[in-house]
Amino acid sequence: MKFTMRMVAGAAGSILALSAGFAAAQNYPARPVRVVVPWPPGGANDIVGRIVAQRLGDQTGQQFVIDNRGGANGNIGADLVAKAPADGYTLMVHSAAHVTNPHMYKKLPYDTLKDFTGVTTLAVQLGMLVVHPSLPAKTVKEYIALARAQPGKIVYGSSGSGSFVHLGMALLNSMSNTQMVHVPFKGGGPAVVALASGEIQAMTATIGSVIPHLPGGRLRALGVTSATRMKQFPDVPAIAEGLPGYEFAAWIGAFVASATPKPIVERLNAEMKKALDNPEVVKVMSGQTLDPMYLTSEQFAARLKADFDKYEKLVKMTGVTAN
Repeated sequence: MKFTMRMVAGAAGSILALSAGFAAAQNYPARPVRVVVPWPPGGANDIVGRIVAQRLGDQTGQQFVIDNRGGANGNIGADLVAKAPADGYTLMVHSAAHVTNPHMYKKLPYDTLKDFTGVTTLAVQLGMLVVHPSLPAKTVKEYIALARAQPGKIVYGSSGSGSFVHLGMALLNSMSNTQMVHVPFKGGGPAVVALASGEIQAMTATIGSVIPHLPGGRLRALGVTSATRMKQFPDVPAIAEGLPGYEFAAWIGAFVASATPKPIVERLNAEMKKALDNPEVVKVMSGQTLDPMYLTSEQFAARLKADFDKYEKLVKMTGVTAN
């Protein structure tokens, strides 16, 4: 009898918790929501976060306030979100670097898969191989030839060790058997500034972060990381045209702390889907070559587990380390 009563009490508790979650979701959001972007302003995560946050604010009547917490390839901001109250009022907009970091750092202050719930992916992340105009290479083949002729001479930047930007170039180096010097920055924005000033010579940058520097010739585009040319830049070859088999694409997604009630996660997912379906949002994001990408929270959970294993293999293959 005691066992039966314990089961009944447990079931009742679960029903009450679920009911409370639904009630909270109906009133959510009742106050401003903090959106932690664990990168500095100016990079792809920041761009996507601000576009989506603005639309969420319009839809819900509450502010979604961006809070940039850059550093350690996103680890600093992620730790803040992992330890925040699990009530839906602290979100995180982070890239696939989130599932790369466990394979880069010996110890993290959180568990990547257990301490977060993925709400949905928000955008496809692609890169562009860009160089400072002082570098004589005009094509991917010329760039690779130059790097082979001068091993250890070309200096490339990234938004942090293990970031999308870093892994894109590390993969290129591995596939082309070239050696270059890596300089990590605290985010894509600072890295692009360094490239435009000539402090570094090359990057496989997120495209949205370099668009302003292309028309005036401050940077030269050599190739995109997608398998084929992009509709937004039809005159820029795919890197694969000069390095067969090369392709590198990732995502930017939204997360909450893992104990966030499921009804709130589902409300956020629905609001984000609505935002990503909005024609103006599609236009603005696609103009930054950050095409909207929606998944259910269940689909995103499966993608996170698969990418966790995928990036472990990529880190081992490229020899990337957290420096």
